[in-house]
Amino acid sequence: MSTVAPTPATVPADDIEFASRDRIAALQLERLRWSLWHAYDHVPHYRTAFDAVGVHPSDLRELSDLAKFPFTTKADLRANYPFGMFAVPREQVSRIHASSGTTGQPTVVGYTANDLGHWADLIARSLHAAGVRSSDVVHIAYGYGLFTGGLGAHYGAERLGCTVIPMSGGMTERQVQLIQDFEPDAIMVTPSYMLTLLDAMTRQGIDPASTSLRVGVFGAEPWTEAMRRELESQLAIDALDIYGLSEVIGPGVAMECAETKDGLHIWEDHFYPEIIDPETGQVLPDGAEGELVFTSLTKEAFPVIRYRTRDLTRLLPGTARTMRRMQKITGRSDDMIILRGVNLFPTQIEEIVLTVPGLAPQFECVLDKPGRMDRLTVRAEARPDATAADREAASATLIHLVKQRIGVTVSVEVLAPETLERSSGKVRRLIDSRPR
Repeated sequence: MSTVAPTPATVPADDIEFASRDRIAALQLERLRWSLWHAYDHVPHYRTAFDAVGVHPSDLRELSDLAKFPFTTKADLRANYPFGMFAVPREQVSRIHASSGTTGQPTVVGYTANDLGHWADLIARSLHAAGVRSSDVVHIAYGYGLFTGGLGAHYGAERLGCTVIPMSGGMTERQVQLIQDFEPDAIMVTPSYMLTLLDAMTRQGIDPASTSLRVGVFGAEPWTEAMRRELESQLAIDALDIYGLSEVIGPGVAMECAETKDGLHIWEDHFYPEIIDPETGQVLPDGAEGELVFTSLTKEAFPVIRYRTRDLTRLLPGTARTMRRMQKITGRSDDMIILRGVNLFPTQIEEIVLTVPGLAPQFECVLDKPGRMDRLTVRAEARPDATAADREAASATLIHLVKQRIGVTVSVEVLAPETLERSSGKVRRLIDSRPR
């Protein structure tokens, strides 16, 4: 059974963020029906997957009916590499992005001209929610290229009317120079690379709080409230979280608002969120922690139906906007460390590291198995002014706090400043060195 998919419903872009929940739900239902039909009619994978479990786009009568439809996983995307998940002819694809493919076949995504327009609108909306205005200068230090961060941020900042500095990642000393010379109002960068920029400023004798920056939009990796306090205190900025992933669209799926800083408002007019139990796949009620799942509502080239992100969070009511919030990501289900029966995430270690006097925010977790039991070693850098006694005390304090707050014993190595590898992109916090 097939039909011609209707055009996605449109609404004025200036009021939907504050619309009633009834209006948002009605728009979601209309757009969700379109997205299911679009995927079923134009992507063989979705037609096969729907047919295999006996569901059809016409079965969606209310939003909760989405739970009848099968999940999409990264393995499905890789199995259809490179263009098998595209829903439009190649001639209608205006741009292609792809993941790095460090853990397997890259995942490839495509965008029509309309998709790129929506994406730019959503980044512009996100920046405005962060307190950025059209008169501002935005320094973009996300990587450009196949990674969605740089170009996604770039066109969104231009859509808002900002002056854009397309710096990309790397060339750290040059980044600092241009921040000094061009005096940007906002920076878009991974939080870990912002720490690298802070180190470089300190080496050059620059007080980070003296720069022109007043807003930092940090994404592409999980980061904690402790990291927010660190960045805000050193830079004298508002540090705000942006969320996205290439499979769903890129950055701009959800954004923290400067007024509240209490979680990320999901742009629900373009993405329908669910929280599921990672083990059973059962949909959980708002407020329960689980795995985040997204269905796209307006994407033409690359629709995604119930895509499992592996990110762990919970859905909460709206505050600064009427659209629901997601709590800051606590970790990924595939990054979870199970150490002697206790589940923990690198973000929990980050929270503790940032409370220990004498330790810098740079750290990594190394998991190995020297004997019959797994061992976790936290390798953290000392702050530049830390003495040998400070480092010894910091090590003992970190061991104690991890045991007290998480319930496991870890080893700790306190390293000299700037020992750990820096990354201009996503930081690697967990190194699994156990024998395979």
